[in-house]
Amino acid sequence: MSDINRKRRQIRLKRKASIRKKVSGTAERPRVTVTRSHKYIYAQVIDDDTGSTLFSFDSRSAAEVKAPEGVAGKCAIAYGVGRTVADLAKEKGIAAMVFDRNGYLYHGRVAALAKGLRDGGIEV
Repeated sequence: MSDINRKRRQIRLKRKASIRKKVSGTAERPRVTVTRSHKYIYAQVIDDDTGSTLFSFDSRSAAEVKAPEGVAGKCAIAYGVGRTVADLAKEKGIAAMVFDRNGYLYHGRVAALAKGLRDGGIEV
């Protein structure tokens, strides 16, 4: 790994630790955490009280969802993942979640996933 990539990863992990100190999920308001790779995006809903994952969803199995105007490509897929996670949460009776961006900047695909959650009726 080159020095610039190592430094970039260290900065993200430092940001992640800072966020996780403040963000925690409960049974009524679980934490939704986002992980992204170059090709896919993953969302996981976690109850930190019990330490269990309630459910997860990723873009590998995402179906086509009509994205809002001006959203295309991987951002449209991330929006679809957010909408699907919102639908799964509503089936389980979850109306609000805490958003954990996992050290990533709130921009692009991460923001599109959060918008999909909000448009799906989840308070984030």
